[in-house]
Amino acid sequence: MATVALAGGVGAARFLRGVVRAVPPADLTVISNTGDDRLFYGVHVSPDLDIVTYTLAGQIDRTKGYGLAGDGFRVVDALADLGHETWFRLGDRDLATALHRSVRLAEGVGLAEITDQVRRTFGLEVTILPMTEDPAPTYVELEGGRRAHFEEYLARDGAPDDVSGVDLSAARAARPAPGVIDAIAQADQVLVCPSNPVVSIGPILAVQGVREALERCRAPIVGVSPIIGGAPVKGPADRLLRGIGVEVSARGVAGHYAGLFDGFVIDERDAEQKAEVEALGLACRSTETLMRTPEIAEALAREVLALAEEIRARS
Repeated sequence: MATVALAGGVGAARFLRGVVRAVPPADLTVISNTGDDRLFYGVHVSPDLDIVTYTLAGQIDRTKGYGLAGDGFRVVDALADLGHETWFRLGDRDLATALHRSVRLAEGVGLAEITDQVRRTFGLEVTILPMTEDPAPTYVELEGGRRAHFEEYLARDGAPDDVSGVDLSAARAARPAPGVIDAIAQADQVLVCPSNPVVSIGPILAVQGVREALERCRAPIVGVSPIIGGAPVKGPADRLLRGIGVEVSARGVAGHYAGLFDGFVIDERDAEQKAEVEALGLACRSTETLMRTPEIAEALAREVLALAEEIRARS
């Protein structure tokens, strides 16, 4: 059964390590956000593609949730000594991945093909696709007319509260990467990971033709709330949701996605919101969604898949 997952960031990667325990990895296609992509130190870094790859390969730095376990920082430290800004801490082996990506891009190879080569090098059976091969940077708009690339907002500036909007215009002008639309069309179920709805899933949905492909597909689309008890587990989703006028709650995120999703899984701590989510036209279940272990991630994935099967049986 073909499974497609829309993913971005640490929450997605943790969820996907449960999904690959619940479905054959070769049947899973991950469509990853590339709105965070940026040149650092002259190389093309794809943070979300790499977080998913490293996590599924069992090589992620578990403390940070990104980067490679045991990586050194001799290169970035040397760059700092030479006077470079090094607020984006890229490890030496992580830098090698980005350097490989940059060399192949300069040779005219597409990002989708490069991503596939990297995942095979890491021994993964899962298919990983970038949402687009076009530049699609996400910018966070701040009060006073300021704006910053998402990585600058997050890693350099510490994710300040004064968000007034998010600019996804580059993603809206971008074409889907090879394989993206076909994967959605052929999916038996589409899972939307507990990623930041604004800057992780939002850019994927903004890419030309992706939302329309999801609207056309007959597979059940089931998402997982990234909000537990009125707050994100990790990252600035609360600040970004407020910045675009969405309530920071499971029901708020469900309303943000309503009309596209068929089902939504919320945390058991938010079970009192289940009826409100269902009133939006979404099938809903509540369960443990704080993925402290791979076993909890697997149980959550199985709950999401069971809800998808329940929706499919009703249609």
